[in-house]
Amino acid sequence: MEQLDEDARRDRMIRTIGADHIALREQVLAELRRRIVDGEYHEGERLTETRLADDFGVSRNPVREALRVVEAEGFVQILPRRGAVVATLDETAVRDLFAVREQLETLAAGLAAERATPAGISTLRRLVEEANDATKAEDFDRVAELNSEFHRAVIEVSGNRWLLSISAAMYHHVHWVFRVGAAQRAPHSSEEHVRLVEAIEAGDSAAASTAARLHVEAAAKAALIRKT
Repeated sequence: MEQLDEDARRDRMIRTIGADHIALREQVLAELRRRIVDGEYHEGERLTETRLADDFGVSRNPVREALRVVEAEGFVQILPRRGAVVATLDETAVRDLFAVREQLETLAAGLAAERATPAGISTLRRLVEEANDATKAEDFDRVAELNSEFHRAVIEVSGNRWLLSISAAMYHHVHWVFRVGAAQRAPHSSEEHVRLVEAIEAGDSAAASTAARLHVEAAAKAALIRKT
């Protein structure tokens, strides 16, 4: 009986240590991703395990694991003789991102117009208002965060769990692209968000899909102009 109790305690300890390790890895991953998206680590900048471990005050193990994830997500590239470097948002990458966004967001907007609840509409309007306030305050880091939150919220309102699942990683890149030109894009984006919310609230699926498509097209044009 005593041995069983000891084994149970050991199992609990192992699970706790494992949980702590996962939590640390996730913290490092979130911070690494944030620093790339917010431009603290620049496109093409080399990111060694030793440097990142020093930056984050952790061992190299969680850094190594986080680098694998951001490489798979497309934020980092592994280059011969250089190792890990921050990926470059070239024209092809931007066009590919917006091609997917257009298909996903027009579908989500149409479904949202059909399925929106008062609580969902309230959430969308709140996010638009917060983004307006952040734009006036010239807090463009916050504007970029709210932009991604708004689009994720539209997908949540759509009630389609598959859209929500497949879009999760994409919106880290949406944030990244938006942040680069947030100061110029924010006022126009806000107006387009308002039109989208109005169409969703009216229950007009076609108008909502159109508003979403025009919004993505405008965002793509702005992003591609910066690349030329």
